[in-house]
Amino acid sequence: MEQLKSRIEAVLFVTAKVLQINDIAEILEADSNEVEEALLELIMDYASREGALEIDDENGYILQVKQEHLDIVEKLCPVELKPPVLKTLTVIALKEPIRQSLLKEIRGSNAYEHVQELLDKGLIARHKDKNGRSFNIKTTPKFAEYFKLKGDVRTLVKTLNIDSGVKDEDTSVNEVAV
Repeated sequence: MEQLKSRIEAVLFVTAKVLQINDIAEILEADSNEVEEALLELIMDYASREGALEIDDENGYILQVKQEHLDIVEKLCPVELKPPVLKTLTVIALKEPIRQSLLKEIRGSNAYEHVQELLDKGLIARHKDKNGRSFNIKTTPKFAEYFKLKGDVRTLVKTLNIDSGVKDEDTSVNEVAV
């Protein structure tokens, strides 16, 4: 049973996604009932050690970091962005500094939620404009570090061959050095 528990632990560690008992049994070429029994023991083992990891069994089984340690993970691991948030970040990067009101026009009302998520992840900064009516948004050094950017956004645009509307004489594009 201990060997099966170790093998299940390895599967959960490597896959890093939710698996069903049948999936694990198939991968290990083991009996589903034995896998289920070993998995329940493994869950109890993790619960009793009071470590940073747990096996969540809400919609299947996944080995994950406990909620109270997620701040450490976010510092060390890449930020995962959903496609709509990534699109909003792209608009910000290509047109920075951009007024939040213009960003809303371009990306829709969900842009406010996207901006908050990007602020929380440290990928953008937001400051009140001169009139105090809107915010100006731009990327941060963490953005440049995350995307391994060197140079400025114009260089990125040329590299990716993107027609962003950013012109060479456009002085609103900030340097992003790593």
